[in-house]
Amino acid sequence: MAKEVLNGAKLKKVLAALAGNWQAEMEGHRTYLALADRDPDVVRAQVLRHLAGAEWEHAALWAGRIRELGGPEPVYTGRPHGEADTLANRAGGIRMALRRLEIEESRHIANYGEQLKALGDEDSIAILEHVIEDEKDHYRELGSLLRGHYTVATGAPKVDPKAVLEELLTKRSQGRKQPGAWIGDAIYGVNDGLGAIFGIVSGVSGATSGDSKYVLLAGLSGLIASALSMGSGAYLAAKSEREIYMAEVAREREAIEMNGPEARELLSLYYQVKGLPEEDALNMVYHIASDPDQLLRVLASERLGSSEDALANPVVSASSGALSTAVGAAIPIIPFFFMHGVPAVIAAAVVSLAAHFAVGAAKSLITVRSWWSSGMEMTIVGAVEGAVTYGIGVLLGQSGM
Repeated sequence: MAKEVLNGAKLKKVLAALAGNWQAEMEGHRTYLALADRDPDVVRAQVLRHLAGAEWEHAALWAGRIRELGGPEPVYTGRPHGEADTLANRAGGIRMALRRLEIEESRHIANYGEQLKALGDEDSIAILEHVIEDEKDHYRELGSLLRGHYTVATGAPKVDPKAVLEELLTKRSQGRKQPGAWIGDAIYGVNDGLGAIFGIVSGVSGATSGDSKYVLLAGLSGLIASALSMGSGAYLAAKSEREIYMAEVAREREAIEMNGPEARELLSLYYQVKGLPEEDALNMVYHIASDPDQLLRVLASERLGSSEDALANPVVSASSGALSTAVGAAIPIIPFFFMHGVPAVIAAAVVSLAAHFAVGAAKSLITVRSWWSSGMEMTIVGAVEGAVTYGIGVLLGQSGM
């Protein structure tokens, strides 16, 4: 009966939907695998590999149904590592990538739900019902990973302690700051510089009718002050963070020396909370504790949620903060090097608002918001800021202050 219905345009529509499903599952498979390979948290990496395997199984189901319907063999056309290599996931780090995947799983569930009503093919619907239940489990698992619970869905294979241990020892020296984490600092630096100096330029322009001399004097002074303030603040914050971390590590070292058994028991409990059975957790801790330095690194990482190499470099933070702030602050000033009066004010407003939109859109790299809505929000905020400061400047200029 189903074969009689699936002919002509109907068959073509079903095959197109199944091919899209296969493509999405293969992309998910590659994304999860790539993230697992890069994740320094070895237990979380094991869960990500389980999710990758489930996506592969889903793709196999769709490919099998396509063959049954006489469709062409599907060919993967996405990125080699799925969505793991996108700038947004690189910049935001593993937690932001997981959040994006959680949202993507919810979209898959909604899309599959729509297909239940639209496909009209009983065998494909049976696969859909199975896959939807799995995707719901994946959604819950990703939520658990984000909360640090490491819960694996019912029916999923248990985390393999031997594989976890091997991966832990392999990655023992790989704790480091998330690649691309400086991008977020740079975006916020540009945002701060742009917002602050746009306000200054708008206010002085209103008070002086766009007199280039006064606008440039105020703008350049603000640029230098903002850049130095941001750079020194970032340096001191990163340095303080590192000093606090080293003090905590020293306390951990002292605690291990004073009561080694208690430290080992504590580490075992951490692994049990992540989902390992007690016996497996104890075996892992036994092997880790054979190297005192490794025990200190692992225990400190679990307790503090970080490692020394993952801390920001004070010099890099200062340089990134100062330079990005200076870049953002320079944008509203540039027109006044070449123009005067009202035309310069208009040009400064146009380029500044365009820059606000660009910075807002760039923020979507480290958030899960739409680039368009983020950009528009920043543009509206910048427009209000500029209008208010310009109006204040006009009032002050008219009062003769």
